[in-house]
Amino acid sequence: MQSESKTSEFESIDLSEFIDNNKTLDNAVETGIVVLTGRQKVIVDELNQKLAINSPSHHDSFTKRMENLKNLAVSIADFPSLLARANMTADVRTPQDIIESLVSTDSYGESFLQLPSKATLGKGFLVAKIHTFSALTKLAVQDNADPKLIAAFKEETVSMMFLLLAEDVYLNLVKDDSLDIDFRRQLATSLLLLWEHRADQNISDISPVLTKVWKARSTLAPAFGTMMGTSELIMFSFQMDEVWSKFIKTQLAIPEVSQAMEEFLFGISYEQISRLKRMLREKGISAIGRDEVSKFLGEQVTTDVSGDYKDFYTQYSIRRDNARARKRLNLDGPHRTLEDHFIRFVMEQNREKQNNDSFAK
Repeated sequence: MQSESKTSEFESIDLSEFIDNNKTLDNAVETGIVVLTGRQKVIVDELNQKLAINSPSHHDSFTKRMENLKNLAVSIADFPSLLARANMTADVRTPQDIIESLVSTDSYGESFLQLPSKATLGKGFLVAKIHTFSALTKLAVQDNADPKLIAAFKEETVSMMFLLLAEDVYLNLVKDDSLDIDFRRQLATSLLLLWEHRADQNISDISPVLTKVWKARSTLAPAFGTMMGTSELIMFSFQMDEVWSKFIKTQLAIPEVSQAMEEFLFGISYEQISRLKRMLREKGISAIGRDEVSKFLGEQVTTDVSGDYKDFYTQYSIRRDNARARKRLNLDGPHRTLEDHFIRFVMEQNREKQNNDSFAK
């Protein structure tokens, strides 16, 4: 009887169509949490060998940090899989139950306590992993490692930051009842896979593009003026990227996307942009520099551009919270961030391609 009970406690479901086993599950612990991807393992092993030879004290710190990260993943592995049927006290929870709960949850208010334990714990793991790779980058610099290795650590750190961002975006879109319910269920499935493995294939397409956009902000917004003509400037600047170019050409005519783009580019809120536009028109001023924005608005604002991934996420968080507040209060301005719009666009394009490929067969 005990063996029968143990067997029925977890019943796996088939989500293989959503998973690329060669990428998503690489170097994962037993439950599927990706401690290191294949690319990450290569650069971590290279740094490990270098520190062992050149800096034994740093190597000890490195070994301890990586062991702590693995132990954290193993601890989270003890929690029930989100991709299997589980007996939770008197109730049975299935992946479909989680998906339906996500798409039906009220979009207003904090949903932190409604999320599965593995989701919240996994987010902590991802933050710890980001901090670890940031520390390893500094170790590589101090040890005069190959510039290519240092750059690889920086790229992986930024990619993980985008994974953290994607989780927020998925939650925003899953709760958006203006979107097609089947699309929201697909997003919820992607969210479950992200929570289970702490990896997401969509980010491999999205991260490099948004990184380029972030780095290019200084040239896209050299001055604050009428702030018109932004779309032409962006289209000209990003014709070399097919996905971004298609997004700009097809979506920027939508007022909310354009407003979200302005917030992203200029680093201030829709409300501040509107006030600044009005003031400059009234004063007959065509343009002002970044350092003059605070004086005109009568409040201290930060408009300078940083390439640091922490600044990127901080700016995104501010825009995300402002967008949520506008939606909740039904105020003018963007109700989604630029990242929301772009990730939704990429996923819809992927969904359309999958449907076309299925139809062709």
